Amino acid sequence: MTSDTDNTQPAPARASRRGLLRAAVAGTAVAGAGLTVGAASPAAAAPVGCARPDTPAEALRELAAGNRRWRAFRERHPHESPAVRRQLVQGQHPFAVVLGCIDSRVPPELVFDQGLGDLMTVRAAGEVLDEAVLGSVAYGVLELDIPLVVVLGHQSCGAVKAAVHADETGERLPNHIQYIADQIRPAIDRTQQGAARVDATITAQVRLVRQRLAAEPDLAGRVAAGRLAIVGARYELTDQAVRTLPLTGR
Repeated sequence: MTSDTDNTQPAPARASRRGLLRAAVAGTAVAGAGLTVGAASPAAAAPVGCARPDTPAEALRELAAGNRRWRAFRERHPHESPAVRRQLVQGQHPFAVVLGCIDSRVPPELVFDQGLGDLMTVRAAGEVLDEAVLGSVAYGVLELDIPLVVVLGHQSCGAVKAAVHADETGERLPNHIQYIADQIRPAIDRTQQGAARVDATITAQVRLVRQRLAAEPDLAGRVAAGRLAIVGARYELTDQAVRTLPLTGR
């Protein structure tokens, strides 16, 4: 796969652009949010009383533990205290990026039982990965040194259902929704029919988006070095469980 990142700019221009981005991060840290890549600073400390997961495995374990609490109705609603809110004025240090759907039934902070400053969430219908979404994910990884990216699909995804319907019928959807359907179309599982096709496509779309992210050179380098994991997962509305997906298969 070719990278979606713009590499047409000469190296000095790219360096200048990155310098501007880092300057912006430093500036927002003064105003209340931000962290540059590298060693943690006092403004980047984890919330009061909490050790931030620093490795992909630790981050994944924390999300799994939070989802177990959610399923058991034992949520802690962590990191909402006045002390945490005051601390987070100085900066943020999230431990995972979650790229999920816009569906109102699947808010990442709730299904993983996380609080303020824990997750960087990026949401698009059907987890569609356009340039703005890709840039948002990359920002979390490259600028905030986040060790885990989760592409989170979910049962009964309306965006996937609409994409499958449009593909089967040839019906043209409203303009901006058609864009979403067009982006999901490559993931449609044509070996299935009816509801099974929609469900299989939900999983295939997660895998496709995960693969595209993993192919990005800036992210792939961190994965190869063990500093980053990019995983696909599904949230099931019926039992509220998040299950990671194997890299291949149906």
